[in-house]
Amino acid sequence: MTWRRWLFAAVLLFTLGAALVPNAAAPDLGDGDKVNHIAAFVTLSVAAAWAWPRARLSTIAVAISAFGAAIEGLQAIPFIARDAEWADWYADTAAAVVALAVIALIRWLVPTSSAP
Repeated sequence: MTWRRWLFAAVLLFTLGAALVPNAAAPDLGDGDKVNHIAAFVTLSVAAAWAWPRARLSTIAVAISAFGAAIEGLQAIPFIARDAEWADWYADTAAAVVALAVIALIRWLVPTSSAP
């Protein structure tokens, strides 16, 4: 596994851990719950696109959105003691889609050359 994929795995595990620890112990950027979700899922999306540069961005978006849905499902388990909200998943998905759309635009504006 490349170091970019190791970095993505670290970001993924950090996000999962932050989502499942009690609210008091969770990282907080201080501007509300949705800001935390947006920051985490923009970071995940950028890391995924960097780790898998040849992957379709739409595939990455679906995978990141599914990860957000899985987190909300886990947060619905009573002993996790977190609140599962549809709005959180929407924020996760929107953040991923916007981040990946920006990446698509950058890739379109600055195409890479395969020539030496």
